[in-house]
Amino acid sequence: MKILDGGVGRELARRGAPFKQPEWSALALWEAPEIVKEVHLDFIRSGSEVITTNNYAVVPFHIGQERFATQARELVQVAIDQAKLAVQESGKDVKIAGCLPPLFGSYRADLFEPEHVAEIAQPIIDTLNGQVDFWLAETQSCLKEVEMVHQLLPKDDKDYWVSFTLQDDIQQERAHLRSGENLEQVADVLKRLHAKAVLFNCCQPEVILKAVQEIRQLLPEIIIGAYANAFPPQDENATANDGLDEVRQDLDPQAYLYFAQQWQQAGATLIGGCCGITPAHIGELSKFFKE
Repeated sequence: MKILDGGVGRELARRGAPFKQPEWSALALWEAPEIVKEVHLDFIRSGSEVITTNNYAVVPFHIGQERFATQARELVQVAIDQAKLAVQESGKDVKIAGCLPPLFGSYRADLFEPEHVAEIAQPIIDTLNGQVDFWLAETQSCLKEVEMVHQLLPKDDKDYWVSFTLQDDIQQERAHLRSGENLEQVADVLKRLHAKAVLFNCCQPEVILKAVQEIRQLLPEIIIGAYANAFPPQDENATANDGLDEVRQDLDPQAYLYFAQQWQQAGATLIGGCCGITPAHIGELSKFFKE
């Protein structure tokens, strides 16, 4: 079992870091990078064995086209530097995942523009290249973006992890991406890309359980991960930025551990948290799974 980190963006906001729409977690990179480092460090102290660079919002959707064109590489480098400093100060063997964010907005498969993938993804990839332990395409809503971003990665033999966000309808019998694509299609793509791990994140823990159970049958050899958010269920047209102050009150650390135990029993060996999941939640996971 590997313990991942939790929701960095929400944790920045909780600590009073500069934080507003539309910049989201990117704002702290140029106004308060030391708080980014402290958030990473607190997750590590709580038991995280993997942290992810805080460049999730360094895309035009959040920071605007002009700022992205002039500052994207600089901001991604700040994210890398703060992650490295946190690992160094911790003195622990912690891996750094290079964040490959959703390029056109969280949850919004309908906004995908294949003709603009390279111009957004390439500066991020070029800056992360050689400075992270593996690649993590996270909160992915459609398979085409996963494929196109993979084509841009350097031939560096670093593992490619892909994490998908799912439709939040707990009543659905089977899990679907926000695009409507099913897990058979996911399995086909990940086989072709030789992905090292498949994860599910930024959606309801109950939905993630269904996905873990299903993908284990479809891809019995792949590493599986899970890291839910603490949002109430959201409709298909929502963005991951909606409802900043609204989280599920029933997902305290003990309740979250209950879901994590179910994920593990279904086959997940990478477990962490997304939006609203704090160092206290990660500490509870670490205490149960690692001690």
